[in-house]
Amino acid sequence: MSQDKLSEFVTSQATELGVPGVAVGVLLDGREIYASHGVTSLANPLPVDEKTLFPLASVSKTFTATALMCLVAQGKVDLDAPVRRYVPELKLADERAAAQITVLNLLNHTAGLDWNLIDDGEGDRSLAGLVEKLPGLPLIAPPGARASYSQAGYNLAGRIVEKVTGLPFEQAMSSLVLEPVGLEDTVYGLAEVMIRKFAVGYNRDENGALRAARPWNAFKEGARGDNPGGGLASSVRDLLRWARFQLGDGDDVLPAAELHRMREQTVEMRGSTLGDGFGICWFLHDFDGLHGIGSGGSGNGQFAELLIVPERNFAVASLANVGPDGYPFNQSVVRWALEHYLGFVEKTVEPLPYDKAQAQQVVGHYEIDALNLDIATDGTRLTLEVGIKPEIREASDEDMPPDYPAASIGFLPGDGDDYVITEGGLKGQRGYFSRDANGTVTGVDLAGRLFGRATHAS
Repeated sequence: MSQDKLSEFVTSQATELGVPGVAVGVLLDGREIYASHGVTSLANPLPVDEKTLFPLASVSKTFTATALMCLVAQGKVDLDAPVRRYVPELKLADERAAAQITVLNLLNHTAGLDWNLIDDGEGDRSLAGLVEKLPGLPLIAPPGARASYSQAGYNLAGRIVEKVTGLPFEQAMSSLVLEPVGLEDTVYGLAEVMIRKFAVGYNRDENGALRAARPWNAFKEGARGDNPGGGLASSVRDLLRWARFQLGDGDDVLPAAELHRMREQTVEMRGSTLGDGFGICWFLHDFDGLHGIGSGGSGNGQFAELLIVPERNFAVASLANVGPDGYPFNQSVVRWALEHYLGFVEKTVEPLPYDKAQAQQVVGHYEIDALNLDIATDGTRLTLEVGIKPEIREASDEDMPPDYPAASIGFLPGDGDDYVITEGGLKGQRGYFSRDANGTVTGVDLAGRLFGRATHAS
């Protein structure tokens, strides 16, 4: 297992993509190697290393889910029980859904909840305050009907942790998972981040110049409601320690049966780059018969990726501090590591030629709570554009990541509704279009999220 080859690849990719700072770790048969490149901050540079903290964003969900499984093992939580058993005050836009949603529905993203509540910076921004606001969150499907990635669902799961333990979420997480596993540099909150070396996030402006991302990921003053779904910061060293734990027998933290249960498929995913299905939180992957579990995260100018292959005692973690190029950097690291350490080469599928009639069926405007997604055609190619809703940008006093400009997409062989993005910052992302019983396109899946169609172009 050559550190030189990994370092050479990491440096080459980071330089090519213009990423200010990256940290990568690989675990193989009990051995760890690390490769870092660049600096923590362009204004106040320190060399990035394996102990440098980056925001984990949605990789945080794997910690929240594991903590809930600890409570399951202790007999304090039942995965099949309705959420209202633990959070009786839960109300949603639909009373039937509020009564039916189970703990497992939250953990495998089948609760039917939209992506997230918009943080308006007002009122109670704790997890209890989040629950009070949930009646305003749209529902996209009945509980259990389909998978759609939901930050709000995981934040609600965090409230279960609080209610069952009687502790603030962050304190409960430290007691249940972080301290027992020995994760010294995996922390919530700016107070803990600031006493360690950490990486500043960056975004590119319209001219390609880098500007520091503000606020620093999700760590906004007074806002704790997003911590279960995305609030951790960590290092690649701690992420490999987390992978070791997931590969082990639970280390008296969680019985092996419950730990390994998290890898078992609970719902299938269709046409997604993120995976073939969900276990309990983990995205599941099939690498020519090798089974992988993984999770990725994106924040304001920050990207994180963790992939584990239990059958080979293998893991790769990659952290990068620029948007949007941190995403393709992390993906390239994962592909390189799979090829060079496990011999798996990802198969590329060529999209079909442009079809005018097919394109016209999907052209239109789609949206979730915070994002707009537009599919357009000029008669020769189909494009996808996604960005933060203008009214949300205007109402916020904080900097936000730039939008993803229109990029070409192509349909994949098969039933005609699966697609792949072929250029830009989301290059390689796959998804599919949903149809109703009449065959009319009603939504588009991107990054595991269902964007509902707001208008239909004929």
